[in-house]
Amino acid sequence: MCGIVGYVGPKSAQGVVVEGLRRLEYRGYDSAGIALVADGVIASAKRAGKLANLEKAIAEAPLAGSTTGIGHTRWATHGAPNDVNAHPHPGRTGRVALVHNGIIENFVTLRAELEDAGHELASETDTEVVSHLLENEVLAGADLTTAMQRVCRRLEGAFTLVAVDGLDASRVVAARRNSPLVVGLGEGENFLGSDVAAFIEHTRDAMELGQDQVVTITTAGVSVTGFDGAPAEGRRYHVDWDLSAAEKDGHDWFMRKEIHEQPRAVADSLLGRRTASGELQLDEVRISDEDLREIDKVIIIACGTSFYAGMVAKYAIEHWTRIPVEVELASEFRYRDPILTHSTLVVAISQSGETADTLQAIRHARAQRAWVLAICNTNGSTIPRESDAVIYTHAGPEIGVASTKGFLTQLVACYLLALYLAQIKGTRYGEEIADVLDQLESMPDHIQAVLDQREAVYELARQHVDTRSVLFLGRHAGYPVALEGALKLKELAYLHAEGFAAGELKHGPIALIEQGMPVLCVVPPKGRDQLHGKMLSGIQEVRARGARTICLAEAGDETIRPYADELIPLPRVPTLLQPLVAVVPLQLFACELASVMGHDVDQPRNLAKSVTVE
Repeated sequence: MCGIVGYVGPKSAQGVVVEGLRRLEYRGYDSAGIALVADGVIASAKRAGKLANLEKAIAEAPLAGSTTGIGHTRWATHGAPNDVNAHPHPGRTGRVALVHNGIIENFVTLRAELEDAGHELASETDTEVVSHLLENEVLAGADLTTAMQRVCRRLEGAFTLVAVDGLDASRVVAARRNSPLVVGLGEGENFLGSDVAAFIEHTRDAMELGQDQVVTITTAGVSVTGFDGAPAEGRRYHVDWDLSAAEKDGHDWFMRKEIHEQPRAVADSLLGRRTASGELQLDEVRISDEDLREIDKVIIIACGTSFYAGMVAKYAIEHWTRIPVEVELASEFRYRDPILTHSTLVVAISQSGETADTLQAIRHARAQRAWVLAICNTNGSTIPRESDAVIYTHAGPEIGVASTKGFLTQLVACYLLALYLAQIKGTRYGEEIADVLDQLESMPDHIQAVLDQREAVYELARQHVDTRSVLFLGRHAGYPVALEGALKLKELAYLHAEGFAAGELKHGPIALIEQGMPVLCVVPPKGRDQLHGKMLSGIQEVRARGARTICLAEAGDETIRPYADELIPLPRVPTLLQPLVAVVPLQLFACELASVMGHDVDQPRNLAKSVTVE
């Protein structure tokens, strides 16, 4: 989950690398560092804390000019976030410098081997072990590419490695296994990054690497091999968003910008989903209709916000297809010996496509011969590549650590999957599916209508700056929305926040209610069932015990008004689709409350955007 940048070309490597790190700081911000190849030596600087600390150090003690370099922003795994443990790490003599994302699982054994050979290691990291091993190979006569191949064959775990040799300014060499790395392809220059944001200012042509591959970039081009040294190829593609997409566009936080991008993100995720005859089409689903008709169970695996999208998907898939659905935390999935067959569809939801827990879970599923379909925002990432099928969400870059538009576009993908299965299995008529697609295509306007009420939501948030505990209630598809609303407050405002199914109140949680406690209630639309009335009962129960009720209910629902201390109207949409509009005020509320509390909204403490270690 660290940010990595590499560069070879005619420009100032320091400028390119530092700017790339700035765009990747959301991936890791415990420390930052840079290494440049200059005049036959490696010039390096690194500092604990945010990137600004490194920039200050470089300004006070400038590094030698160079056109070849690497950089890193760290999210600590092995060793505390301090100057010594910061990357890059030099080899024993300082000829090689290395940055690393991931975990080397056998580093204890390798470290002992090095120490027995007389090496003194300065840090607590697993990374420094690799830099020493790499330098050993270089000092023995191998070029940096060959040295990387040899060392990688000895490593266990998940890693991206990027290295430079002080005596070879012509190249930067990198390797990946179960960890993100992308190549930026330029004219007379080439780039490496944890994602394309690292180099999008310079090029929109990119290359994705396969598993267990080593890539060498020079000014002349890019070459790829396997860890065994055999020639290999990466897949080239064009990035369809530009530099402005990674800027704040006038907002104070990337997260706030991304909340306001949600109407467009939802619309983009729906583009091209219908054939000329009006049928739903999902071009990326490479599982045949015949095999999908045989599916008799769906298991959804995900983590965090993606898990709550999966909970909503359960309601939709079961309602429209009558296929039983289980929703599992990816981190627990393979440890409970799940029952999987060739008629099981495992749906893996991951915004980054690199989530380590989810990746290991789908590998377990495929080993059991289950079908795997990924829902993902990142083209070419590992989880889609290792799945049988994929639905891309087309949310565009999401820089804020707390997911917003990623969540809404995952919901859209889940609805599309449910309708697609219904179409193939014949559990819904064509006009029924078309009607829901029409409703989905109207959602961007509904989401914008909620965003247009933002000032009222912001004012509510500012009234709770001294609040220390908040509860969220929901029923049916509103229950996952309550959980997601609570998670956003935990992530951003560092408050105690809990989401509950409203019917569970009397089974224990109502004991938490005290005078003045804010309770945000997601009220389901009125319908033929009893959901609406049951939710009103729950609201009355907490209000009678002194809670301050903030109710999200569809516009025109006057029955809720006597029980709501504050009322946020929502557009009138079907119950199953209500999460797309109901979660937006909760995102706005959390963002504004964290802002007025003085927190860093884009980079909450202790969190990183993409969790690439288990």
